[in-house]
Amino acid sequence: MRAFAAVRRRNRRAGVRGCDDGRRLGVAQLGEDLGARATLVQFSSAFCAPCRATRRILREVAGMVPGVAHVEVDAEARLDLVRELGILRTPTVLVLDKDGRVVRRAAGQPRKADVIAALGEAL
Repeated sequence: MRAFAAVRRRNRRAGVRGCDDGRRLGVAQLGEDLGARATLVQFSSAFCAPCRATRRILREVAGMVPGVAHVEVDAEARLDLVRELGILRTPTVLVLDKDGRVVRRAAGQPRKADVIAALGEAL
């Protein structure tokens, strides 16, 4: 019973990692243009409640910071990209710099302050 509670607590927290070995994403992979300064890429699924809250947070941050775009990717429709990037859960957020290089990655619903801080690395 204790192990199950530990897993539940761990899954509630957003896991944040650094860059993905210089991997770059662009229009060909995402289907949308990158932001002039940075891009927030969100992998979501249809029945994911935290995905809706994450979408709201990322749109709000993208609207506050000039040159930052928010791109949402349907994980179920883009299984090829999900597998290539090692996305294990939704929501997963990637922060890309202006060249499309992944500078931060977070799994789970991020806090607005954490998104803003991660953008600082991309700008």
